[in-house]
Amino acid sequence: MSDIWQLSATELAQHIARRQLSSAEVVNAHLARIDAVNPALNAVVRVLAEEARAAADMADRRLAAGEAIGPLHGVPFTVKENIDMAGLPTTWGVTAFADAVVPIDAPVVERMRAAGAIPIGRTNLPDMALRLHTVSSLHGLTRNPWHPDRTAGGSSGGEAAAIASGMSPIGLGNDIGGSLRNPANACGIASIRPSFGRVPDADCGPAEGQLLAVQLMNVQGPMARRVADVRLGLRVLMGAHARDPWSIDAPFEGPSPRRPIRVAVIPEPPGGRTDPTVAATVRRAARALADAGYEVEEIHPPRYEDAVSCWARLIMGDVRSMLGPLSQIMGADALGFLHRFDALVPVLPDPAAWSALLLERHAIARAWSLFMAERPLLLSPTWTQLPFEHGFDTANETGATAAKELMRPVVPANLLGLPSACVPAGRDEKTGLPIGVLVTGSRFREDLCLEAAEAIETRLAVQTPIDPVGMQQAR
Repeated sequence: MSDIWQLSATELAQHIARRQLSSAEVVNAHLARIDAVNPALNAVVRVLAEEARAAADMADRRLAAGEAIGPLHGVPFTVKENIDMAGLPTTWGVTAFADAVVPIDAPVVERMRAAGAIPIGRTNLPDMALRLHTVSSLHGLTRNPWHPDRTAGGSSGGEAAAIASGMSPIGLGNDIGGSLRNPANACGIASIRPSFGRVPDADCGPAEGQLLAVQLMNVQGPMARRVADVRLGLRVLMGAHARDPWSIDAPFEGPSPRRPIRVAVIPEPPGGRTDPTVAATVRRAARALADAGYEVEEIHPPRYEDAVSCWARLIMGDVRSMLGPLSQIMGADALGFLHRFDALVPVLPDPAAWSALLLERHAIARAWSLFMAERPLLLSPTWTQLPFEHGFDTANETGATAAKELMRPVVPANLLGLPSACVPAGRDEKTGLPIGVLVTGSRFREDLCLEAAEAIETRLAVQTPIDPVGMQQAR
């Protein structure tokens, strides 16, 4: 057997259920792994060792007593620090919320616990989750385990780095602008942004309601090293919850599509440059899908650049209304990125502009829906460039512009509420960095997205977990 921390969440659950491993052994192995590699990465910012060991002992007693168990019984997991956990602060990566203890779990944490999973740590994120690079004014910088000088992505960068390096087999993040998929791409793991409404989204934040962009585009979701674990995590998390009035119950599997499934391949998305290595990786993933029986065609959906622009105007239109309060709690570096990004996005001057924006969103959604009725899946890069060096996105206006440009493939799914899975499909020879691709589908067809992602993974798998590159030098 491999070292315990190298096993997938599915394998761990099976070994525990068959009593080949105890939950105590599994939890202790991952806590030891955190001790060994987290100093080099700063991915886990709060270790829940005492609580996790107690929960593991209870899990083992329940199994020995013959009690019914859930699909993740005794398996450890980690949680991004903007997701509520009862009795712990939801810090959002800022000093102002360092002691903001919440009374109840978020629905996604509640469901992971109900499935038998055991939280072992909280993971880092950028200030207020408003950056695609993970450095927090409260907890500091998270490093990429593949390359200590490159970003781990954001905003779920701590989660991705922890999973890629074996500190956790599965974890929770969220995504309003690629935050489940940006770091999965940078760290060589898998994730899925579920369809809007598939997974409940609720918190104990300072305001009772949510900004419009959050209501329309934010989702919670799973991250793991293997697509099978992402699927398992999504099945645990999905379904309506009373605390989220927009969450719904929908079957995981939809009607059988016409075969072969047609896939629109977008190696070089409109609206900017694409690194040739990234484009070549997308084409290699397309060949893997063709080998698996899919029908692939290089073509992009209509109004692609409009979708990217509409997302930016919607999210920044909302964030602008909060710039005053945000400036009081975010660090200077994080605010610098936010202001530079804001300067790149046209202002919505009045209610008529907001109304026009929502009309535009609907028209784009209809155009994509008609396109995807013929081609149920889209294959694209996750980022159009390799993960950048620390500080690149805030150094100057050029860096902020480049960051906005490289993330353009992830945001149409946010705007339109579509499921979008990230899966590693190769590595850059020069830097060793992983390169992920996106499989985006029609609403509530996560099953098709993950099936195709698994076909890519089977043929082009990037092996994880890994020991952090340059671990000794980074300490």
